[in-house]
Amino acid sequence: MADMDMNQYMGAFLDEAGDNLAHLNELLLSAEQNQSDMDIINEIFRVAHTFKGMSATMGFQTMATLTHSMEDLLGLVRSGTLLLTSNDVDVLFKCLDTLTAMVDSIRRGGADQDVPSDDLIGILHARRDNPSDEPASKKDAPVAGHGAPGQACGDASGDADQLTDQERGWVTSANDAGMQVYELKVTLDESCMLRAARAFMVVTAVGDNGDIIKSEPSVEDLEKEAFERTFVLYVASGNPIETFTEQISKIGEVAEVTGTEVILPGEASPAEAKGAPEEPAAAAPQAPKDAAKQVQAAEHKQQGHQVGSRTVRVDIGRLDKLMNLVGELVIGRARIERLVQESRLKAFQEPLSQLGRISGDIQELVTKLRMVPVSMVFDRLPRLVRDLSRQMSKDIQLMVEGAETELDRTVIDEIGDPMVHILRNSLDHGIESPDERERAGKPRQGTITVAAYQEGNGVIIEVRDDGAGVNTEKVKQKALERGLVTQEQAAAMTEDEAVQLVMLPGFSTNDSITEISGRGVGTDAVKNKVESLGGQFMMYSKFGGGTRVVIRLPLTLAIVLALLIRVGDETYAVSLENVEETLLVHKKNIKYVHGTPVTTVRGEILPLSDLSAIIGTPGERPDVDENPVVVVRVGRDRSRVGFLVDAFVGQQEIVIKPLGKLLLKVKGIAGATILGDGNVALILDAASL
Repeated sequence: MADMDMNQYMGAFLDEAGDNLAHLNELLLSAEQNQSDMDIINEIFRVAHTFKGMSATMGFQTMATLTHSMEDLLGLVRSGTLLLTSNDVDVLFKCLDTLTAMVDSIRRGGADQDVPSDDLIGILHARRDNPSDEPASKKDAPVAGHGAPGQACGDASGDADQLTDQERGWVTSANDAGMQVYELKVTLDESCMLRAARAFMVVTAVGDNGDIIKSEPSVEDLEKEAFERTFVLYVASGNPIETFTEQISKIGEVAEVTGTEVILPGEASPAEAKGAPEEPAAAAPQAPKDAAKQVQAAEHKQQGHQVGSRTVRVDIGRLDKLMNLVGELVIGRARIERLVQESRLKAFQEPLSQLGRISGDIQELVTKLRMVPVSMVFDRLPRLVRDLSRQMSKDIQLMVEGAETELDRTVIDEIGDPMVHILRNSLDHGIESPDERERAGKPRQGTITVAAYQEGNGVIIEVRDDGAGVNTEKVKQKALERGLVTQEQAAAMTEDEAVQLVMLPGFSTNDSITEISGRGVGTDAVKNKVESLGGQFMMYSKFGGGTRVVIRLPLTLAIVLALLIRVGDETYAVSLENVEETLLVHKKNIKYVHGTPVTTVRGEILPLSDLSAIIGTPGERPDVDENPVVVVRVGRDRSRVGFLVDAFVGQQEIVIKPLGKLLLKVKGIAGATILGDGNVALILDAASL
C-alpha cells in the first residue's frame, strides 16, 4: 500500500497501539504475580501478536521484529518448555518501554528505528535458544485448540483417527459420491506476521475446489490465531490432491504443505470402487463455505471492520471545539433570556423555554462525551510502584479504589503528572524499608491506597500510605534554616500546621537522603497545578502513622453553575461548588474578635471578610442595615468563611474563559466569563481569596 494510503490510518494505529501497550502492561503485572496462569500468558501472546501485525501492516518493521522476538519467548512459555521468571518479566517490561518509546517517536514524526532495540532482541534470542529452567510437566502445558501450540491435531497418515462418527459419515457420503477426502497439513513460515490472514487464504483456496469437512485447530481457533504455525484441513473433492497442494504452495509465507488421502478402515479408495454414483450425495457436507465465511469475518474483525460496532473514536480536538460551540450557545441563550426579560414579551417565553431545555440537553451530552474514567491515570501507577519498589528493595502493594470514577478529559490530562509525583514521594520517602517497618511493629509489606470517588459536583482523589509520616520537628527545623518561618512562629505551630510547611514555595532539600519525609520537594508545584484546575490540595500526616493527600477536583473545566454577586460597580462569579449558602446579616449581629469581624450562624461562629477590601474596589462600602454574605467552604479542613458583598445578582451557568498568560498568576481570579448582557465578569477563586 502506498505511503499516502497508510498515512490515513496513522491516527487509528497510534490509538490502537496505545491501547494494546497499556493492556500489555496490565497483563505483565498480572503475569508476574501469577506466573503459572497460562490464560494470562496466552492473552499476552495474543495482544503481542496483534500489535506485531499492526506494526508490520503499517511498515514499522523494527517494532514488528522486537514484538516477534517477544512472541518467541512467550511461545516457549506457552508450550511448557520454559518457566517464566521475574528476570523474564523484567526483560518483557523493557521491551514494552521500548515499544512505547517507538510509538512516541512515530507520534512526533520520527520512526521506530530511531529507538535502539538490538540489545533487547539479542537478550530475547539468547533466552529462547538456551532456556535454563526445567520445562513444565505435560499436565501444565497450555491448551490451544485440541493440542499444544504448534501441534497438528491430525497426523500425516490420513488414517482418520481424529474424525468423529459424524465426520466419518461425511467421508463415507463423499466416497459414495465418487469424491476423495484429503488431509492437508499446512505449515506457515516462522516469520509469518498475520497467521489468521494466511489461514483465511488457504481455507478460501481449498474451499474453491472442494468441501471442507473439518479443520484442526477449529475455525474459532484459526480466527483467534490460537495455533503456532501448523493447521490441518480435511477436504472432500473430485479433483486430484495435487490441485490443492500446488495452489496452497503458491500462497505467500507457506513453508510446507503435505497431503494424504483419508481412507476409512475396511473401505476401498473411491478410485478403486466400481460403479460409484456420479452425482454428489445429498449428505455431502456444506462446511467449506461456512468455514471460509467464519475466517473471513474474523479477519474483518481483526482489521477493525467488525459490522455492527457501537463505538467510534473521536479526536479530542473535535470534542474541544464542540464544547466551545456549546459554550457560545450557553452565552447566546443567556443574552436572549435577558433581552426577553427586559422587553417583557410573553410570546417568546415558551420557545425560549424549549430552547433552554434543548441547549441544556446538548450541554449535558457533550459534557458526558468528554468524561473518561480516572483509570486512564490510575493504570500507570501499578507499573511505577512495581519498578520503584524493586529499585529501592521495598515490599509495597498498591490498592486502587474507584478507578471507574469519571472526570473531564482535560482534567485527566492535567492531573497525571501530579499523581505520579505524589505516589513517587510516598514510595520514596513515605514507606519504610521492610526491616524498618518490622522494627516499628508494622507488617514488612507497606500499603499505598489510591482512591477516587464523586462528592457533590466534584471528584475526590486520595493517596494514602501507612508509612513513616511527616516528622514535623525536622520540617520546622528545615523551614527555620531556609528562613521560611521565625523561631516564634515555629514554636507556636501545631503538628497539623507544621505539615502544611512542606507545601510552601521554596521548601525543598538538595539531600537525596533525608530523615524528613521529603514531601516538600515540588509539592508546592503540585498544589499550584491542582488549584489552577479549580481544585484544592490538602495533606494530612501523623509521624509514624502515614500520610494522606486529598485532591478535590471539579468534574469539568468548561461550563459550571455559578453565583453572580456585585461588589461596587462590578459583577463577579463564584462557582457553586464552593458556595455553601447565602445570608443576610444585620450589622448589629456583626462582632469583632481580635479585630476580625465575625457573626453567629446557628450557634457557630462564622468569620467574615470584606470582599471589597480584598479585591481592592475603589470607594467605601455603603452603610446598610443588612449585609449580603456568601458563605464558602475552603482549605484542607473545609472551613467556613463569609464574604461580605454588596448584592446578590442570581445563579447562572457560565462558560469559563482563560485569562491569558499575562494574568495567569493573579491571585483570587480563576478566569472570566461573558454575561447575558455581553459584559465580562471575573470568576473568583474562593480558595485563594
